[in-house]
Amino acid sequence: MTDLTPEKLEAIQNVVDRVGAYQDGAPEGTVETELRKGLDEADVSLEDAHVTALAEAIESADGDVDASSVLG
Repeated sequence: MTDLTPEKLEAIQNVVDRVGAYQDGAPEGTVETELRKGLDEADVSLEDAHVTALAEAIESADGDVDASSVLG
């Protein structure tokens, strides 16, 4: 993903870290919903596929996710 500035990537990582910290045991769909809310609050937009990929990574890695690795 070539349009990720360091500032944008940092904002995304902050949201991923925050959501990942409380995702354990969250009901289905909560992680993606909270990611979208956090990204909106940070005024960062991502394609739906990228948000879904981040949510799946958070759920499968128990919250410890490097956003730049997921977003490529």
